[in-house]
Amino acid sequence: SINFGETLTFEKQSRMVALLERLHAKHNASRPWQETCKVVRQAMEKRSTMNTAGHQLLLSCLETLQKALKVSSLPSMTDRLESIARQNMLGSHLSPSGTECYITSDMFYVEVQLDTSGELVDVKVAHQGENPTSCPELIQHLREKNFEEFSKHLKGLVDLYKLPGDNKLKTKMYIALQSLELDLTKMMHMFRFATNANTVETILHGSVGLLTARSGGHLVSLQCYVSPYDIFEEGTGTQLNLTDNSVPRSLGVSVSVTIEGTSAVYKLPIAPLITGSHPVDNKGTPSFSTVTNSNCVDLPACFFLKMNRPMPFSLSFIQRMTNATSIPVFETSPSLSPLYQLIVQSQLQLLEEGTATPPPSHNMHFYSVLPDQQHCYFLNGDAPVQDGRSLQGALVSKIPFRHPAQVPLLLDIIRHQAAYNTLIGSCVKRTSIKEDSAGLLQFEVCPLTDSSFSVSFQHPVNESLVCVVMEVIDSRQVSCKLYKGMSDALICTDEFITKVVQRCMSIPVTMRAIRRKAETIQADTPALSLIAQMVKNNLPPSASPTYNMAAGDGPNPVGLPGLTGGNTPTGGGPPGGPNFTASATATPRHCTTTYGPPL
Repeated sequence: SINFGETLTFEKQSRMVALLERLHAKHNASRPWQETCKVVRQAMEKRSTMNTAGHQLLLSCLETLQKALKVSSLPSMTDRLESIARQNMLGSHLSPSGTECYITSDMFYVEVQLDTSGELVDVKVAHQGENPTSCPELIQHLREKNFEEFSKHLKGLVDLYKLPGDNKLKTKMYIALQSLELDLTKMMHMFRFATNANTVETILHGSVGLLTARSGGHLVSLQCYVSPYDIFEEGTGTQLNLTDNSVPRSLGVSVSVTIEGTSAVYKLPIAPLITGSHPVDNKGTPSFSTVTNSNCVDLPACFFLKMNRPMPFSLSFIQRMTNATSIPVFETSPSLSPLYQLIVQSQLQLLEEGTATPPPSHNMHFYSVLPDQQHCYFLNGDAPVQDGRSLQGALVSKIPFRHPAQVPLLLDIIRHQAAYNTLIGSCVKRTSIKEDSAGLLQFEVCPLTDSSFSVSFQHPVNESLVCVVMEVIDSRQVSCKLYKGMSDALICTDEFITKVVQRCMSIPVTMRAIRRKAETIQADTPALSLIAQMVKNNLPPSASPTYNMAAGDGPNPVGLPGLTGGNTPTGGGPPGGPNFTASATATPRHCTTTYGPPL
């Protein structure tokens, strides 16, 4: 038995030696990677009986080999282009000379022109019925050998034609999208002609925002909102030199314009609707031709504004968009969540982009470290706002519409919600501070309506409770009012708070400014008792232009329930109950958006 075992071991060793010799021989006669790729491809084509799983496995291996190859010649470049075409389920073929590679579908094709060394000459895109035109973005990506971005463009072109119906119907839908793009482009030029707006002003106030034309697989983009922190350099506070060509597509809030199939049929334009080349007023408003059967057709599709990232909207704002277009934003009723919870999640995702560390546990508590202060914010999003329910909302990814005149209305609603979200989101930080840190200032942010909220905090002089009510009237105007006890010293004016908010669109920066303003009063100790006494006696301050004193009993200046002025308990109102009264001015202060460097 021992001899038999030894024989088996010897046979195994012999087979191993023979196998190694064969492998060595194969290695010594190794082929270039390019030739190996071709052999694998030929083997795949010959084995027609191969199952789908095996075919996909080999295809995946081939793509991996392709990515590992350095593209430095004409054959390697054309092979890489053919590989990218397969990944996107597109056809490909070479010209007889081998210097033109065509990536094709039923509705479009991309022509890549190369020289004999494999260097790029031109990239052209042709949609059905159009002449091929050069695409600068695709040229740049291929010159830089950025094949991943080139592939994303191809995917965008494929997605553009994921429409219902045959090729003839898809062509009509594409023509409708083209007509809309021409009208929107004209609307932006008309706004600029009428207002002479620069890049940032066009983003914030333009009828269609800042339009970037469709290029390759990138759709027309409308950038419609940026915050001060988007356009000012962090640290120095200097404004970035933004031009139309230097604004990143991902900056701020933007929407892409596209067309998608729908279950309902809508009358969409197949020709531009703007008549004339001059606006009808000083805001750049165009004149539209009447919708008729000659310039519009019924299609099982609709235009959409697609958000660059899903954005939280309150339920009432969603209804406003539906009213503006007469088309429901959601085909089926969306699942609702507390709006503040959605804003927090959205802001945290934005902060975590590009980071590998997990988000800290927040429980709606967030900390903000400022140059000379530390704040803790509690976002009380569960507070009852209407009918005993908290402020509800939903994430919106796309908004349907059917006429170019509806775009300015939708963008104004988007901007309004974005301004509200920016203020609430300014409290959301990834910073972590110990709860018992010395000098930690506490603030509570509580929704009042879908466009207003209160920020409650301890009075820095009298140690009572005060609050600031901020109402986002629209993306251009924010109304601010300070509420305090009648015997409390006024720490700053409504105008001061409004000016700070308009410059920075940040709650922590505004609260810091209020605190610093209060410190200037606190430092003037001899005057404190006099100011407090004047407030109690309802007397106007003398020789003190800096501060407005409380107005005493009076009507509710912003219509908050239960806030009647004076000391009569009525319930409701801002935090602090019946002891709150408005500051001197009887009307809310607001001003047009004028960003400045963060304070």
